Amino acid sequence: MHASPPLRQYDEKVGLPFDPLRLCVFTTIALLTCVFGPIALLVFAVVAIRGYDRARRAGLTRSRCKLGDTRVVLAYLIAVAVLAVAATPFWIWGWVTVIRSLVGG
Repeated sequence: MHASPPLRQYDEKVGLPFDPLRLCVFTTIALLTCVFGPIALLVFAVVAIRGYDRARRAGLTRSRCKLGDTRVVLAYLIAVAVLAVAATPFWIWGWVTVIRSLVGG
């Protein structure tokens, strides 16, 4: 069995380059959102709400998020979650319509 090569290999003559890992993560999140629509948005929002709530209870009052104050961040995330819940029936209706047109019903 072969061992995996170590991560973040680079040419030492050039130096440590920027690793665009975040771009891969963002692409994966965008793909999940395209496929799963508002359900994915709701899942990510709920995970973020739980994380920010836990951090706020532990004493975090300012976040590195551009919104700053954790109360504002939580309000934003809750609003996004509510919008995702409201959009889900429309998203399901859209998929049902597409599937019906594909199967000829």
